[in-house]
Amino acid sequence: MLHIKKIEDGISLYKALGSDLRIQIIKLLLEKGEMNMNEIAGSLGITNGALTSHIKKLEECGLVSVLSEHEGHGNQKLCRVHTDRILIDVAPQLPEENKNLYSVDIPVGQYTDYQVSPTCGIASRKSLIGEVDDPRYFAHPQRTGAGILWFSRGYVEYLIPNFLPAHCQAEQIILSMEISSEAPGTNNDWPSDIGFFLNDTFVGTWTSPGDFGDVHGLFTPGWWLPSWNQYGLLKTLIINRNGTFIDGRKLSQVSIDQFSLDCRSMLRFRFQVSEDASPAGGLTLFGKGFGNYNQDIHVVVSYTPA
Repeated sequence: MLHIKKIEDGISLYKALGSDLRIQIIKLLLEKGEMNMNEIAGSLGITNGALTSHIKKLEECGLVSVLSEHEGHGNQKLCRVHTDRILIDVAPQLPEENKNLYSVDIPVGQYTDYQVSPTCGIASRKSLIGEVDDPRYFAHPQRTGAGILWFSRGYVEYLIPNFLPAHCQAEQIILSMEISSEAPGTNNDWPSDIGFFLNDTFVGTWTSPGDFGDVHGLFTPGWWLPSWNQYGLLKTLIINRNGTFIDGRKLSQVSIDQFSLDCRSMLRFRFQVSEDASPAGGLTLFGKGFGNYNQDIHVVVSYTPA
């Protein structure tokens, strides 16, 4: 997936998609999988010179990747579509200094409590941390540098820093994370009920549709085995005065007011797959260096005077 977080950052993409010929090139590559430059030019009835400039524009904006075909060069280079989805954040981000809020990014390995069952594991962008399917390694000191973790049952809990000013009360908590199920290997059709808890209070359940491995994650490192989790779905959980929501869909009536959060409060957030969950297909959390979004658990807390 190609994720454009600011609408102005996608100018090269918009220009690339503004050509009927370049759209034809993309459709052709989607149909054939990959083709060399000579094959593309022949199929479209254009010269190799004309094709080169179009491929360059598609490559520059991240839509197409170009690689060498064996020992060939020049027009023997292979072309393939680099992404199957485009996500554009159209709404502008308001400057944080103009709002009563603060934001933090919590690496997926910086959990403060856990209880997990195999299949399970953690890894940094460089290597696995310990052995897979051994829960003891979730206590490894190197876990704080993890970019991915996964387990079939259990939970991980994070301490959200409390930077609420004195005499203020939290009115909304937003969590954004890349998440999926956890299957042995991968399985795009592997549902899992994942529960969310704030300060030990259950706030809702989201059913992940699968553990995705059909294509390599955009940011997943090259050493990562192709048979392992590749990417997740970017989900946004909101707890405010109207209840708890995920991507705008209401999960429960649990509201922020039930917690009476002020500058002295603990903010503990838990991701959990219970033993009695149905379906219970595990959980994978993707952080920086893995998946399609290259982000940690992003938290925004807004507040008002008490």
